[in-house]
Amino acid sequence: MTIQLTPQDTIERGLALAAAEGADGCVVIVAETSSTNLRWANNTLTTNGALRGSNVTVIATVGAGEGTAAGVVSRSSATDASLQPLVAAAVATARTAGPAEDARPLLEGSAGADWDLEPEETTVDVYASFAPALGDTLRKAAREDRRLYGFADHAVVTTYVGSSTGLRLRHAIPRGYVTSTGKTGDLTRSAWVGAATRDFTDVDAHTLDAELNRRLGWAARTVPMDAGRYPTILPPDAVADLATYMFWNLDGRDSFEGRTVFSKAGGGTRLGETLTPHPVTLRSDPLLPGLETSPFVVAQTSGGSFSVFDNGLTLGATDWIRGGKLEHLMTSRATADLIGAPAATPYIENYVLSVDGASGSTDELVAGLDRGLLLTCLWYIRSVDPQTLLLTGLTRDGVYLVENGEVTGAVNNFRFNESPVDLLARFSAAGATVPAFSREWSDDFSRIAAPPLLVPDFNMSSVSQAS
Repeated sequence: MTIQLTPQDTIERGLALAAAEGADGCVVIVAETSSTNLRWANNTLTTNGALRGSNVTVIATVGAGEGTAAGVVSRSSATDASLQPLVAAAVATARTAGPAEDARPLLEGSAGADWDLEPEETTVDVYASFAPALGDTLRKAAREDRRLYGFADHAVVTTYVGSSTGLRLRHAIPRGYVTSTGKTGDLTRSAWVGAATRDFTDVDAHTLDAELNRRLGWAARTVPMDAGRYPTILPPDAVADLATYMFWNLDGRDSFEGRTVFSKAGGGTRLGETLTPHPVTLRSDPLLPGLETSPFVVAQTSGGSFSVFDNGLTLGATDWIRGGKLEHLMTSRATADLIGAPAATPYIENYVLSVDGASGSTDELVAGLDRGLLLTCLWYIRSVDPQTLLLTGLTRDGVYLVENGEVTGAVNNFRFNESPVDLLARFSAAGATVPAFSREWSDDFSRIAAPPLLVPDFNMSSVSQAS
């Protein structure tokens, strides 16, 4: 008979099995995911569904001090019968591994107040206000000879972390987003909008549809343009497409070893250097209102900005860039020691990018532009040169011509070549920071706030035939 264990039972039994196998230390992580989604195409709701998922990670350590080795094994779920071989595999992996460079004593702790609670769940009820409004927009689009395509997703991940040193931590994180593409009936014009949300109470399908319709209207006139450098307005969503890539490159170890834009020529990092003359701040905080995320480290693998030995480490507000100066890089305890940082500043799964004193909206930036482009979203972004963080990618579903403060038409798509670090040094105007949604990274990272930016010479390196 198969016995499905609760997350708490999985952790307690896993820790006991690891001790019986001879492990000197152990961390067990259980992540329970509940999700629900809607999908629509050609003005018709095509699918909806609810999913449940579970993942169990066992981190076993053998040895002590600098000779400590770690073995990490994960499975999609664990029953009473399957847990023992999972733990045994982790212990065996540790015994055959060399000493871990990031080895540090496992953090000690006790049970949090919510430790005994069950995993949180989401249901289709989360769309109680969104779904009827979506139905209205689908019918309206059909009447107006437009076509709507899109996807809405909501998930709650409840994570439990337990260790042989007494840690018993639990945290539940909701995450949702909607992405929608509108096309004219003849499929010659298209536009995109998207939004991130925690619970869909702040996402209005009518507002999203109105913006799609506005952008499709802009594209009634098309203007071919050559490659070149143009004054370009990036709304917060497009800024997030680029800034997220920069955020992920704040890895302390990679930077110390000369592999990122934050590496210093000749060795070391650029900590303390001014990256931009503008008063730019890039900040993470697990308690940011509306962008809340895990308040402690949950690491199933090790890297320069996180370590399996740091599971349970408390996360706090961190300014990565403050006043244009690079203040912190992402570090585990081991990486902090390596680069000489006073304390570990691990990866946090949110960020706010802001410009001190900036105000106004994307539309206000448009109103102040004599001639240039409005770039609504990017895709297929890839790194060309890690040393400068030069990125390339394509524009998609809406590049618009601005003339005399108004959007007057759509232009062809381009391939671009730009570095987000350079953009922060070169922008000529910025607006207020607002919640932003990166189309490129929507599945991976959605807790973002960013400003719109005007870049005086954005590099459209070639014309693209992508549509």
